[in-house]
Amino acid sequence: MPVNYRLPPDSIDFILRDSGAALVFCDGPRRDAYTVALPSVEFGAGGAGDYARFLDPGPCEAARPADDQPALFLYTSGSTGRPKDVKISHAGYLWTVRQRTASTDYGGHCFLVAAPLYHMNALNTIKLALAGQGRLVLMPQFSPAGYLDAIKRYRCTWLTAIPTMIALLARETGALAGADLASVAMVRLGSEPLTQRIADSARAMFPRAAFGNGYGATETGALVFGPHPQGLAQPVLSVGYPHPAVQLRLADGADLDAATGVLQVRSPALMLGYHGLPEQTAAAMTHDGFYITGDVMRRDEHGFHYFIGRADDMFVCGGENIYPGEVEKMLERHPAIVQACIVPLADPLKGMKPVALVVSRPDATLSEQEVKDYALAHGPAYQHPRAVRFVDEMPISSTGKVNRKAAALLAAELIAAVPPLTQGGHALRR
Repeated sequence: MPVNYRLPPDSIDFILRDSGAALVFCDGPRRDAYTVALPSVEFGAGGAGDYARFLDPGPCEAARPADDQPALFLYTSGSTGRPKDVKISHAGYLWTVRQRTASTDYGGHCFLVAAPLYHMNALNTIKLALAGQGRLVLMPQFSPAGYLDAIKRYRCTWLTAIPTMIALLARETGALAGADLASVAMVRLGSEPLTQRIADSARAMFPRAAFGNGYGATETGALVFGPHPQGLAQPVLSVGYPHPAVQLRLADGADLDAATGVLQVRSPALMLGYHGLPEQTAAAMTHDGFYITGDVMRRDEHGFHYFIGRADDMFVCGGENIYPGEVEKMLERHPAIVQACIVPLADPLKGMKPVALVVSRPDATLSEQEVKDYALAHGPAYQHPRAVRFVDEMPISSTGKVNRKAAALLAAELIAAVPPLTQGGHALRR
């Protein structure tokens, strides 16, 4: 059970108690991150609780768990309350590994992981590397300079990244110009929506690499989509075609075969449920065993699926539904915009109105009005941001994604405190 050490101590204490943990593995600096009285093994402590002393070189009888027993407890971020423990089975884990290693030889690859090890993105990549007998490079945390250095130093061939990481790398124009990235053969993007601007940036950075835009949730496992059965090329922004062993559907109210709707998934890797939360488990599932992801997607005429946004991120402006991800994709097609984040703010007439935080290219001069005009010219009027504020970087969560709650607070603060300015006149690092 990996635990996010950046959580407040009371949340970590809750997780340790709720899960029934009996032993804690940690390094010294993290020992004070919790107060629950549990035996601990510290890495590099040098005393009786040191990890090296914990290892027993004597005979060991391997445990033989049943397929339907939990292999992993993974607590969600708890954005709507206390963290929820997603129980993942041994059978689900093994199915994912076997499916992914059946047709691909990973033995010659060197995988680079900079995502947190309490996040499914990192865990699945580590699992794939070990099962495929590849090499594995782990970074304590992501930084653009450290990431580029690791690729060069270890000749990494397989990268797993989230779009925010690519956006941060794209700003390091000087470091990129002298970086040796020729070893990279595969870049897997996922964990948050991909925009055309980010995809183009990734291709420019790694011109020799193949690219994949993936999708998965903690509750569904990492393997939901795959290649098209007729060999059609996956569109850049698509998350793929349904995997043949996975059942899925898009639900729009009572319509379970909608072209656009909330994704529902049933697969061999589906979670066992939420630990100790039978009512929440039941609420997350349909009567016929599909998990309700809360992710809104659309399906094209070839069966490829595209992520639109989270159903709970959607807000209503003057009677019109706005999905932030769709507006962000449109804005990021502007040549001067590196990254955009749309958040709702209260409005006395419209109920809620869209406002934008924008990270622009370092060499660009961009005004609020130019961003608004671009949005009006390239999308429906109701979607255009009523206010724009420029920032050096987006607020980031502990998993490396854009923190939308923090972004909304920052936008409200900037709009209340500062009048509209041209990019470069007002930039904050938060």
